[in-house]
Amino acid sequence: MAIGMIIVIGVGILLFVMIFAGYFIGMYNSLIRLKNDIDKAWSNIDVLLKQRSDELPKLIASVKGYMKHEKGVLEGVTKARTAFMNASSMSQKAEADGMISGALKSLFAVAENYPTLKANDNFMQLQQRISGLENELADRREFYNDATNNFNIRIESFPDMIIANMMSLQKKDMFKVTEAEKQDVKVEF
Repeated sequence: MAIGMIIVIGVGILLFVMIFAGYFIGMYNSLIRLKNDIDKAWSNIDVLLKQRSDELPKLIASVKGYMKHEKGVLEGVTKARTAFMNASSMSQKAEADGMISGALKSLFAVAENYPTLKANDNFMQLQQRISGLENELADRREFYNDATNNFNIRIESFPDMIIANMMSLQKKDMFKVTEAEKQDVKVEF
């Protein structure tokens, strides 16, 4: 009877260890999935930022002839695009994205003063294309922030924080709107 009891206790302990190990393996894998979801979400944003940046030279070329007196607006768009092209980190790209968004708002607001520009098919197509990209970017930023929020909650929650600390996982920054993007566009007539 003693050997049977030892076997039962041994099987119980083995079962407990297997369940415990399985639980931690599942937790580890889900944290890795969340971390990779953030990277994927940022990559999706990055692709759209690149597409928008590629459209800007066409937009500038289409408005240059019409907006001779709006040199500052065009230079702002060009400067913002250059900042994006030179950005290497996620935070630098996010900052450049804010600059581009603000410059585009100004450009489109000033374009309202030029009826012949607004009638130009190329300009209208580019404006619609860039506006569409802006909407897609807003959706992707929301997805990125959701993924980041879920990740941050998990790595700060017990017992996930134990595994997260062993993996050296750090809290990620959410995509934030810059103060410049919150400002109204100033249009002078």
